[in-house]
Amino acid sequence: MEYTTFTGKTVDDAINKAIVELRISSDLLDFEVEDKGAAGILGIGARPAVIRARVKDSVDGNAEAFLQDVFRSMNMDVTVVSEYNEDEHTLNIDLQGDDMGILIGKRGQTLDSLQYLTSLVVNKKTEEYVRVKLDIENYRERREETLENLARSIAAKVRKSHKPIVLEPMNPYERRIIHSCLQNDRYVVTSSEGEEPYRHVVVSPKRSGKKEYKGGAQGAFAGSADAAEFTEEQ
Repeated sequence: MEYTTFTGKTVDDAINKAIVELRISSDLLDFEVEDKGAAGILGIGARPAVIRARVKDSVDGNAEAFLQDVFRSMNMDVTVVSEYNEDEHTLNIDLQGDDMGILIGKRGQTLDSLQYLTSLVVNKKTEEYVRVKLDIENYRERREETLENLARSIAAKVRKSHKPIVLEPMNPYERRIIHSCLQNDRYVVTSSEGEEPYRHVVVSPKRSGKKEYKGGAQGAFAGSADAAEFTEEQ
């Protein structure tokens, strides 16, 4: 990211202006002081402080800079809070602001796309792969709870009707939640069918003597294609 010039009555004022305009935390600001400024005498000879600033070239800095560029183009005021765990190579990002539903999208599709693009930007400059998780107001946790409730409800219907039920198309992450939730169910088995982006989960009654999907004793999800897909997405 290129340097941008900021001015203020003092260097601290210029730094604060840079932090506000770049929408980042102070620890992510990289700056150089060009002119410390001067108060002058009775205002005569006064000049502003001048700094050149940019977002630090770091994992979390690159992520925040990219996201803020996106939000500026959308005319959205969004606060980006990031936390990078260098030991585990994970970057957790939380987005905060008004009218955030537009950034979540239908079934989280927009949020997933932002996460994917942010991951590309971050990993372009890293040697070790960094796993990026983008969230808004705990949406992913709430979505996971919703899907688990859906899975249990569908399993009860399948057990009662003895007929398979096809769920709506889901991404690999969401399919994994369904598989994991029902992997130890005594009465149903799960599988995935179709091609992306229409790949979906099928919940079927478990027949006597029938092996549980490909996971054997480890459950319906173990060893499945969705396991590999989910791993690749992460």
